[in-house]
Amino acid sequence: MYKNIHICAAGEDTRGLLQVDVVSLVSNFPIPGATVRVSYAGDPARTLREVTTDSSGRTPQIVLEAPPLEYSLTPGSEQPYAEYNLEVTAPGYKPLTIRGTEILPDATAIQPAALEPVTDDQPEENPIVIPDHVLYGNYPPKIAETEVKPVRDTGEIVLSRVVIPQTIIVHDGVPTDHSAKNYYVPYRDYIKNVASSEIYATWPQAAITANVLAIMSFTLNRVYTEWYRNQGYDFTITSSTAFDHKWIYGRNIYESISLVVDEIFDNYLSRPDVKQPILTQYCDGRKVSCPSWMTQWGSADLSERGYSSIEILRYFYGSDIYINTAEQIAGIPSSWPGEDLTIGSSGQKVEQLQEQLNSIASVYTAIPRITTDGLYGPATAEAVRAFQSVFGLPSNGVTDFATWYKISHIYVGITGIAELQ
Repeated sequence: MYKNIHICAAGEDTRGLLQVDVVSLVSNFPIPGATVRVSYAGDPARTLREVTTDSSGRTPQIVLEAPPLEYSLTPGSEQPYAEYNLEVTAPGYKPLTIRGTEILPDATAIQPAALEPVTDDQPEENPIVIPDHVLYGNYPPKIAETEVKPVRDTGEIVLSRVVIPQTIIVHDGVPTDHSAKNYYVPYRDYIKNVASSEIYATWPQAAITANVLAIMSFTLNRVYTEWYRNQGYDFTITSSTAFDHKWIYGRNIYESISLVVDEIFDNYLSRPDVKQPILTQYCDGRKVSCPSWMTQWGSADLSERGYSSIEILRYFYGSDIYINTAEQIAGIPSSWPGEDLTIGSSGQKVEQLQEQLNSIASVYTAIPRITTDGLYGPATAEAVRAFQSVFGLPSNGVTDFATWYKISHIYVGITGIAELQ
């Protein structure tokens, strides 16, 4: 358990937590001993706190001042989050500056920091600048589209089933901006980034879940229909709010959103007799009106009134919408066994789990190595518990759906080994 570092004497509901995860841009391995300096965005010359990453490349959780909680729970003109700048340095790596990390009250912000190794040809530092949150800033409204794309005989719909992709190719601009860069982003990381950019992590879980489901269904519609590739483009989706969702390179995500995504990332929204995921469009409901779509502020209000996530979705999209599960998850060594693995479990799935944990433990040394005997005993439970602690999951030593696929995700990331599709 990390020790919180207090830097303010404000009330509990005006504080937020920040954790910085520092990795190598080349290998994605954690960088221990990196130094992180935190300053107010409005006063970057004054360091508020200096911390060092542990063996997993993670800083302690830092308590930082944030605006009152009510600013993020109801629409208004006040900025509901505080902005901080980070300076990240480590021996053998180029320094990285991140400007505008967003700290919400009563929420944990997780800021990724990928450092580039020092080379002989070292260009000037290119800082990451995080723009305004979508609910606070001014962004183009979504251009309306039909929620179900026509299936034509020309082969424009090329997938025969709904598959959770391993990677989303994000075009960081409008589709016609040929100068905009394409980024290859793991699917779950993409969803977490978009949700953290477009809703507030302080909202009730039902509202977060409803919005995450809408974001995933929209994204999977783009994947399933190969919407942009069939127009001659080489990407999956854009970062433009006029066409798709706001994805922001290098931005921080939030723990509450991350946990929801890990629990339901294989879900999407369906209608009867429609095979493709529904293109679930939405708007904020305050600056932009969209009578036939979900409104983000409306979802927050309904959740406060006790609506569940599916009730929120049906309120906006109609009573026939339902949650479906993808038939396949791409880029994983092995699928979840269908039930929790815990002390007393045994068999091939347990052995696969143990092998993956040992590979991860070779990089994340806070995780103990274990015997790959296919028996889920106390040592395996402890290794799972350590993994969960490192990666922000509930630390109970039980390999549930979220833990299994998080282990697979990290394993593939550090080994490059995935299931052949």
